Amino acid sequence: MAETQKSPTPSRTPPSTPTLLGASLVGTSIEWYDYYIFGTATALVFGPLFYQPLSDVGATFAAFATFAVGFFARPVGAAVIGHYGDRIGRRSMLVLTLLTTGLATTLIGVLPTYAAIGIGAPILLVALRVLQGFGLGGEWGGAVLIATEHAEPRRRALFGSFAQFGVPVGVLTSNLAFLALAGLSMEELLAWGWRLPFLFSIVLVVVGLLVRARLADSPEFEKLREEREVAAVPFTELLRTQPRELLLASVASIAVPAVGYTVIVYILNYGTKTVGYDRNTLLLLILASTAVWIAAIAGAAVAADRFGGRRVYVLGALTAVLWPIPMFLLVDSGNPGLAFVAFAGAAIVQGLMAGSQGGWFTEIFDLRVRYSGISVAYQIGGMVGGAVTPLVATSLQLAGGSLAVALYLAGLSLLSLVAAIMLRPRPAG
Repeated sequence: MAETQKSPTPSRTPPSTPTLLGASLVGTSIEWYDYYIFGTATALVFGPLFYQPLSDVGATFAAFATFAVGFFARPVGAAVIGHYGDRIGRRSMLVLTLLTTGLATTLIGVLPTYAAIGIGAPILLVALRVLQGFGLGGEWGGAVLIATEHAEPRRRALFGSFAQFGVPVGVLTSNLAFLALAGLSMEELLAWGWRLPFLFSIVLVVVGLLVRARLADSPEFEKLREEREVAAVPFTELLRTQPRELLLASVASIAVPAVGYTVIVYILNYGTKTVGYDRNTLLLLILASTAVWIAAIAGAAVAADRFGGRRVYVLGALTAVLWPIPMFLLVDSGNPGLAFVAFAGAAIVQGLMAGSQGGWFTEIFDLRVRYSGISVAYQIGGMVGGAVTPLVATSLQLAGGSLAVALYLAGLSLLSLVAAIMLRPRPAG
């Protein structure tokens, strides 16, 4: 059903390619920095700070559950922000997502802990985590579309990959933020040091807003709006017209976050507490693997533009099925060099899928519901692959060791592989 508008919205001057790609990269990098410092803090400090009365294992479970809450907010944010992104434009929603996530992250940095206010501390932490997840829910889709919809068809994967670069850059900067605190004792880190990476977010938000203020919506969306063909209720239309694509794209999206969060959240905790790695050593190894991750995204994007996004994504999903068992064998060796090989392999796995995903997903969903479609699919995959994985992995480790965790991860990736094989771009016209 088309929306009736009184007059078309005046078009803005199209941004230059460097501005366009820079805004996509910078914005998502900031948002993922915000999200991943929460993950790092979850693995390292949130248990004793906010769940003090619980046992060590209980506090770890509670911290991971708080981490998971943000994932359940992400599909809601994707649906709500996607609705307005499909109705009024991509640019305005990208400003909103940056403000929402950034301010929530900054406020976490000033939260009192359980020792100060008791049960109110974890309640406030959960509330801000929900707000953080809600904002991030609409970020990825908008950042991908603002780039891909300005690109020529043969360059869509490459343009879309700049939003994907934000994920490893976010991992890189969040780990750097905690490595900058390496000189602190654990007592100092728990007392005040953990707050600094969260407070730094406000600086990044200002930078991101300055970059995104120069953006304009894509010509094809402007044309849709001027012709008064904007969907009245995009999410409802999405469910009515493309339910199969939404379901398959959601399942296909599980493998990337499942692999990623296993490394940056679960293994960070497991490696220090069970295998015996030094905390800063693991942070450095994950940090070094982001260079491989970025290179893999770039290579996959170029390959996707040449051979097709679906083919490259299926290859990545296949590697995600095969890599978990070797990855855990390498980590369990206790050798930092072998652990780096494990993380580098995981980076290649993620990069193959991430580099092809943006351009491919843009082709799957109709323009009228595209923001809603790619956002909800991506965030449902993130919820299943990211929210549940650290919790399930912790339980499986206690029951069956690292092999059980590896098999679980391979199983999730197999679901994504099957869905990706079944998912094809919508017919032209």
